[in-house]
Amino acid sequence: MKGQRETGTEPGRADAERAVSRETFRRLDAIAQLLVKWQKTINLVAPATLPELWRRHVGDSLQLVHHVSKNPLRWVDLGSGGGFPGLVVAAVLAERGGSAVHLVESDTRKAAFLREAARVADLPVTVHAVRIEQVAQQLAPGTHVVSARALAPLPKLLELAAPFLEAGAIGVFPKGRDAEQELTDARKGWTLDFNLRASASDPHGKILLVRGARRGSEASESLFGAGGLQKEPRASGEPPAVDASRTKAP
Repeated sequence: MKGQRETGTEPGRADAERAVSRETFRRLDAIAQLLVKWQKTINLVAPATLPELWRRHVGDSLQLVHHVSKNPLRWVDLGSGGGFPGLVVAAVLAERGGSAVHLVESDTRKAAFLREAARVADLPVTVHAVRIEQVAQQLAPGTHVVSARALAPLPKLLELAAPFLEAGAIGVFPKGRDAEQELTDARKGWTLDFNLRASASDPHGKILLVRGARRGSEASESLFGAGGLQKEPRASGEPPAVDASRTKAP
């Protein structure tokens, strides 16, 4: 990146370094360095966002682990692409131990990057280079959290994530400025137990948490009471976590 050492002084890098342990940051830095190298031949992230890799991608992904309980045993990320949020989630969970992260990415070149990043950063990751529909039924039982970032509008995303949500997983879906409209559209065909929270990394972004989803347009409810949108974090600086801990094996 012109005028910068690779992933050295970008916006958000120092924030990430303060937010995590030294070992987790080492893993995140290894992922970022590798992505910059592979980006020269594979379009892993939008080129215009590369100068803000740490803020736009790492930081945006890093906040997601605060929205579930501390040790989900299995986390599945759909359409992982360049590894956001999946690789970042894995970097955080690696230090805690006991978690397995599964990344589903049908593009074989991107899947190769994900595998190499997992190797370099020593992450508890399994990469599935297949379409989501091909692996959903296999992975859904025992999955505690399912995530997807910039994969599809919410109605389509719910179709892809349905096997996981119906099996009891919690959905963690970062969304942009159209989040509330997507939610309105989705509720025409789905009944959701949900919570829509403000993003810590994007003033226009939201984090949608879905605990239950069933087809049909009955009244949907917020996970944490009426209103749906949590605009401010709790005084501790961390939002209330959704309990994703269960006893099933990874």
